[in-house]
Amino acid sequence: MLSLMGMYWGTKPDGNRGDTAQLPRLVSDFFYPNMGGVESHLFHLGQQLIQRGHKVVVVTHAYGQRTGIRYVTNGLKVYYLPAWVGYQQATPPTFFAFFPILRCIFVREQIQVVHGHQALSPLCHEAIFHARTMGLRTCFTDHSLFGFNDLGNVVGNKVLKFTLSDVDHVICVSHTSKENTVLRAALDPQDVSVIPNAIAVSQFVPDPSAPDPNWITIVVISRLAYRKGIDLLVAVIPRVCAIFPKVRFLIDGAKRIDLEQMRENCLLHDRVRFIGSVKHHEVRNVLVQGNIFLNTSLTEAFCIAVVEAASCGLTVVSTHVGGIPEVLPPHMICFAQPEENDLVRAVMQAVKSVQMKEVMPMRQHAEVKEMYSWANVAARTEVVYKQVMRINTPPFIERLRRYYGCGLWAGKLFCIMAAIDLLFLVLLEWWLPREAIEIAPSFPTKKYKRIRQMTSDKSGGS
Repeated sequence: MLSLMGMYWGTKPDGNRGDTAQLPRLVSDFFYPNMGGVESHLFHLGQQLIQRGHKVVVVTHAYGQRTGIRYVTNGLKVYYLPAWVGYQQATPPTFFAFFPILRCIFVREQIQVVHGHQALSPLCHEAIFHARTMGLRTCFTDHSLFGFNDLGNVVGNKVLKFTLSDVDHVICVSHTSKENTVLRAALDPQDVSVIPNAIAVSQFVPDPSAPDPNWITIVVISRLAYRKGIDLLVAVIPRVCAIFPKVRFLIDGAKRIDLEQMRENCLLHDRVRFIGSVKHHEVRNVLVQGNIFLNTSLTEAFCIAVVEAASCGLTVVSTHVGGIPEVLPPHMICFAQPEENDLVRAVMQAVKSVQMKEVMPMRQHAEVKEMYSWANVAARTEVVYKQVMRINTPPFIERLRRYYGCGLWAGKLFCIMAAIDLLFLVLLEWWLPREAIEIAPSFPTKKYKRIRQMTSDKSGGS
């Protein structure tokens, strides 16, 4: 996913942070109304940066009828760009097609730092590339883990090497993710920081009365893709249902053909319930209906879903992969290898734990609340922005040197692309000078907060 964060130093937007302020800009292929960990990360990070006195702008592609410029909670401004959407809500590579509109947005919003999220987002790579051509600072956050042993990963890693060879700083969501990114992009580990994800803990409060006392309910909330271990899930469910007659499954996910076939073949209609694709604000209402949360991912850099489940007081069962072992303490999670027999063992262990009432939901919620905070994530991200602002923008010849080191043939290709991009920028500056681009006014954050407070007071009084 791509996320861009732009910032400028100058008069603060709302006049309450001193002499300087930052204007973060988040641009991503993955943002609401699409659901996922990266989408949640961008939204909550943006909200916390607004609370810290920054003006925040999100850039993503259009979702159906949601196009143009929209404002969401607390004045978070979102640009939904018109674009064709390909596999898993990512835009296809266009190389230079987005440059004109991205340049206008960068100038219009007075962007100085572009922050890209997710290696699988072509929009992310293109935005960082064009931002460097314009002399802007850049940073990148990686949310996923990738291998080295197939053609897709080799090509993806080469593209990542191209992007990160000319970026000011890199952020990873776990130490495992940092190690993976450093190896894939041949980075200096000192140029990579680890800032974990978080959740809005206040939105994931347990409800001990919600689960059905006649059943032990196992909740699965996932995209149901191969990377999420859908094949393991298909194999595990019939075995668990055969062992425990009072266990049932509650599954959220849009792509579930294999699971529906399994339910038909094993006659588990009363034990496996599908609830479609749940919106993020409804996730808590689904989680609290369960006793156990099951995650069968084959690879994860962090996995916000297990934190949300733990905050709701569920016993978590997860595969021991990627950065998941860094997410929760051992007493909150039962680990299993990404293998059918071991997953069944871990689920059996969790079921027995629920039967013995070893988990105290409110106590577990309080522990999670102490561990994760979006305010902390925003503060640490802000430190990165200040750091990159102190870095001098390299001359174009230095950019060519960095790209040339990306490979015997790829390096030459990347240098040609950089030269074309610079010529394209010269053309754009002639065709639509910066002076002709209207500067966007800041959202009246303080006024908005006062109106919300007055409305809240009136509602409380009535």
